[in-house]
Amino acid sequence: MQTPFKPTKEQLRAARGKSVPDVVARGLRVLFIGINPGLYTAAVGHHFAHPGNRFWPALFESGFTPRRFSPFEEEELLALGYGIVNIVGRATSRADELSAAELVEGGSALEEKIRIYGPRHSAVLGLGAYRSAFRRPKAAPGLQPEMIAGICPVWVLPNPSGLNASYGKNALVQMLREMKKTVDGDVTH
Repeated sequence: MQTPFKPTKEQLRAARGKSVPDVVARGLRVLFIGINPGLYTAAVGHHFAHPGNRFWPALFESGFTPRRFSPFEEEELLALGYGIVNIVGRATSRADELSAAELVEGGSALEEKIRIYGPRHSAVLGLGAYRSAFRRPKAAPGLQPEMIAGICPVWVLPNPSGLNASYGKNALVQMLREMKKTVDGDVTH
């Protein structure tokens, strides 16, 4: 599924440092948490928008969505009980351009969003970013023993960027399926 337009090189350069609005509401079933917007995403103004990003296909293939959504349909996630935010709002060409201090500051801001919006579950899409933002250097992928803000269970999943060679789409889909079983089985909320 293609995006309605492809940003030019000039638009990509101009996107550096921009942010993308959160897709969030109170009481979501799952809040998906990206590291930060890439330049393509910031240029078009929608989360996980780069055609090589595996988020949208993996969300569908794991059963979270009834069909493959386009990034331009991200607001439709809210009706399904899902939202998207980022740890750091500043767009960069690569996540490794973020400083450890930015990630820690973003983690603190994320904890506040969790307190305000109260999602039942969360998923950080980026192991290294999670380790830095929450000062958990030994965290492994999967459900974490600690909760974000002490109230929200958190899954740490692979970064869905096409640049992440460590995990393919199938691994991301499998981890999302495992998470969905937990989310669907959560009858306490």
